[in-house]
Amino acid sequence: MINITFPDGAIRQYEKGTTALDIAKSISEGLARKVLAAEVAGQVWDATRPIENDTTLNLLTWENAGGKSTFWHSSAHLMAEAIESMFPGVKFWVGPAVENGFYYDIDLGDRSISEEDLRKLEVKMAELAKQNNAYVRQPISKQDAVQYFTNKDDEYKLDLLKGLPDGEITFYTQGSFTDLCRGPHIPSTGFIKAIKLTNIAGAYWKGDERNKQLIRIYGVTFPSQKQLDEYLQLLEEAKKRDHRKLGKELGIFTMDDDVGPGLPLWMPNGTIIIEELEKLAKETEKDAGYKRVVTPHIGKENLYLTSGHLPYYQDSMYPPMELEGVKYYLKSMNCPHHHKIFAAEPKSYKDMPLRLAEYGTCYRYEQSGELFGLMRVRCLHMNDAHIYCTKAQFDQEFRAVNDMYLKYFKIFGIEKFVMRLSLHDPAKLGQKYIDEPQLWLETEDMVRQVLKETGTPYIEVPDEGAFYGPKIDVQIWSTIGREFTLATNQVDFAQGRRFKLEFTNQNNEAETPLIIHRAPLGTHERFIGFLLEHYAGRFPTWLAPVQVKVLPISDKFIEYAKTILQKLKKWDIRAEIDDRSEKIGKKIRDTELMKVPYMLVIGEKEVAENKVSIRRQGKGDLGAKDADEFINAVKEEIAQRSAE
Repeated sequence: MINITFPDGAIRQYEKGTTALDIAKSISEGLARKVLAAEVAGQVWDATRPIENDTTLNLLTWENAGGKSTFWHSSAHLMAEAIESMFPGVKFWVGPAVENGFYYDIDLGDRSISEEDLRKLEVKMAELAKQNNAYVRQPISKQDAVQYFTNKDDEYKLDLLKGLPDGEITFYTQGSFTDLCRGPHIPSTGFIKAIKLTNIAGAYWKGDERNKQLIRIYGVTFPSQKQLDEYLQLLEEAKKRDHRKLGKELGIFTMDDDVGPGLPLWMPNGTIIIEELEKLAKETEKDAGYKRVVTPHIGKENLYLTSGHLPYYQDSMYPPMELEGVKYYLKSMNCPHHHKIFAAEPKSYKDMPLRLAEYGTCYRYEQSGELFGLMRVRCLHMNDAHIYCTKAQFDQEFRAVNDMYLKYFKIFGIEKFVMRLSLHDPAKLGQKYIDEPQLWLETEDMVRQVLKETGTPYIEVPDEGAFYGPKIDVQIWSTIGREFTLATNQVDFAQGRRFKLEFTNQNNEAETPLIIHRAPLGTHERFIGFLLEHYAGRFPTWLAPVQVKVLPISDKFIEYAKTILQKLKKWDIRAEIDDRSEKIGKKIRDTELMKVPYMLVIGEKEVAENKVSIRRQGKGDLGAKDADEFINAVKEEIAQRSAE
């Protein structure tokens, strides 16, 4: 018998070789019908895989991230089976689950695939799913695996096999399709009830532009048709909110090939938003005791060797410039420069904590295939700061950073969020992570304790820490339920020593500070991209590039309209006048399309009564008011940074 420990701490005994699906059935048949996979000793397994030893077990359904990911990865295999039946001789590269669905990269030789083919593939996938074929795991020797794919003349799978050790190779088969795969997979194809293939794209093999371009087919599947219908409706709404579309329509940013991919140019409207966000951050940080600094955009090679960005982060940095025999790099992070500012003057415990803040410009060489509007760029303006503190101060400082996040969430109407605590992998110390095993454990536990004590929602993710310490990635959801990574909050136990940073403690001894890297508003680029989609371009008044548009009904009311405009500008309300010789209906429609929060319609009655007729974006006519009364109300709304 083996002991199985459940998430609630309960322990039950089962026969050796039992499966998670067997265990689910022993609890209830209803539960068993929902189980897609299982977390065994912290690893996601097939629900049908035999368990041989005492272990912990968590049964995964569609409601769990691990269950959903397994469902979509299995759907990629189902799609591959359908593709192979329609396109004999096709070769497959990789087919992972992604954030919303799955894809498979395929080589069709000189053949192509059309939208019509996608619809045929959907029909074929549905037909195969109904066969309810089991996903069967088969361990196989490396020699036999190589022979199998040599016989198929499949250079892609043979390339994958090169990096796999003998004894850790598995095939998975469902129906007529067999693939090299480490799994896991759902019990059978019958779980897949609703299918939509969404997109065809090109993808270079291994993401390298020098390699052959493969065909990437994206899809999404669900356990029910209702869930798919709801998802497609959400997708339509997301298209309307696409930040690239809205950014162009609202004059927020532009991209230009002559400037370069991933290097956004901020238009006047976008620059206003940037300035408002910086104003908010500067006010918030001033109140929290931060001191502002400014650092250069480049640094010498030795600076980044000391910080560890070379070699740990080199693939994401621009290549060096060499001048007078010295190599200079565009900075990818502000932290090394801030460390030098800390070291510039002697520090004592009385100076601690020291909080240095900067909206610093950084440059990162993201791969061409990874660039995406404002979400993945090569030039980014980061709401960065570094807190240098003692161990005793860490708890309070980390809490204060968390409180700052919560304040921002309230301002921007972000209701759903979670902190992803990214940890190190002990097996990768000295390679991916600084080789300080004890410090890793201590620091991770310090962060974990703060999150627990403050009741902050969080999940733990192995092998995603920064190279110098654990980090928190802040995941937020927009109003339509789309997930974004907003910012990061990192603990650094390594760079203080690397840069020989010291302060004199109360015992007159030299001590190395702990460092907290934090960026609650992330970057201008990513955050404004999120806000465009979150608000669907309808920014709250305090953040809107144009806050009020004055609309005279005809030319004879322009003079009065100009006096209203001047009053608005006197109080720093961003206002414009539409003095075109157009009908008022067109002026209103055009202003609605530009998503200006307020429109002031000026006609004969308004001039006679010294009033303005107010229209609110998305709400229509609010009636007439005295101009000064309206201005006072808008001033208050802006001052409060209302999310309305």
